[in-house]
Amino acid sequence: MHLDFNPNSPPENNIEFKDFLNVDMRIGEVIEIQDFPEARKPSYKLLIDFGIGVGIKKSSAQITVHYSKEDLMGKKVLAVVNFPSRQIGKFMSEVLVMGFSDVDNEIVLFDLDKAVPNGARLH
Repeated sequence: MHLDFNPNSPPENNIEFKDFLNVDMRIGEVIEIQDFPEARKPSYKLLIDFGIGVGIKKSSAQITVHYSKEDLMGKKVLAVVNFPSRQIGKFMSEVLVMGFSDVDNEIVLFDLDKAVPNGARLH
């Protein structure tokens, strides 16, 4: 899932810092990838290990343009882990994998420049 917006426009509304703290974004490692042919837009089904405390979660991600299944195996991804689960077709997505829109509105994943453990929280 991604939202259409103009990256050159300023934010339309501000949030309180406490609202940001309520969004639990963590690093997890992709441990399994499956094609998701039933999805409306090309997607993968991901199984992601967020370590002790969060555990292993499922997600659907529209990232097939820039990433093959081989690219994703073992990749660290950033995800929101405290949104309610969302039914996508017959699949229940438990976390929202985060990415950025490129110039063609395709998703590019966040990439780390240093190692962090599974489950590390974004501050």
